[in-house]
Amino acid sequence: MRAELPTVVCVDGDDETRAVTVDALDTAGFEVRACGSIAAAEAAMDDSVGCVVTTASLPDGDGFDLVEMVRERYPDCPCLFFTSEPPSDLPRGGRDQIVEYVPRTVPQSHDRLVDVVKAAAAEATQAAYPVPQNEAERLDAVEAYDVDELSALETFERLTSLITSHFDIDVAFVGLVDAHEERFIACEGANWRTLSREDTICTHTILTDEVMVVENVQEDPRFTGVDRLEELEIRSYAGARITDEDGNALGAVCCIHGEPRSYTRAERDDLRRFADEVEEQLSLRRRLGAGVE
Repeated sequence: MRAELPTVVCVDGDDETRAVTVDALDTAGFEVRACGSIAAAEAAMDDSVGCVVTTASLPDGDGFDLVEMVRERYPDCPCLFFTSEPPSDLPRGGRDQIVEYVPRTVPQSHDRLVDVVKAAAAEATQAAYPVPQNEAERLDAVEAYDVDELSALETFERLTSLITSHFDIDVAFVGLVDAHEERFIACEGANWRTLSREDTICTHTILTDEVMVVENVQEDPRFTGVDRLEELEIRSYAGARITDEDGNALGAVCCIHGEPRSYTRAERDDLRRFADEVEEQLSLRRRLGAGVE
């Protein structure tokens, strides 16, 4: 049973309460890494961790500091607060920071915690999307760009307009993929602003040098269950990854159509050239922003 459940990092500065929580999780079959501080939790984190359980107050910060660290390095890992403080007394936080709150004050609170950890870890696994090995560095690279500023530039609007006419498609866009969503800096043919990362095909595109083509989204097992793609009437997709000068994947330049569609080798090469132009423009904006001629 233990092998079927994720590893849990349990963070609590109080040795006694931490021991009780660890024992409950261990008895339920979880492999548990017990930590008394944020620093210890940071050292304990790796790709095998499926959930983090933390209290609100820690010796070297608070639970939200811990959550921010986890989100930066392991954006798919759910974080749960298991604490005596009511939610109204927690100092800060938002919907992207906590999957669930479990109060220690309710009867059989540890049983409740075990159930919630199982559910949160299972949900994260079902909704998981692939993450590059250098995700932390990649996110730093994406954050170096001002999306609002880029969205105001006519250069990218002209490029997406050219792409739609060149390929005779419904929608073309340039998107940057951050920790939790894809943000569009230009979108021709639709008024899309963002997509949750679990809903976007581009989270797969940023993993490969090759132009990614999905001829029929409804027949691809990676995307058949994504309701948002169905709502947007996305039937076919082609995307070329865009990177910065250090090779960090920033996002993609994409073609979308409302009907299944294939792309010839020549068309894929053309899409790659459009992506190269976007990369040059982003590099130029980066240098201008840094005051480099």
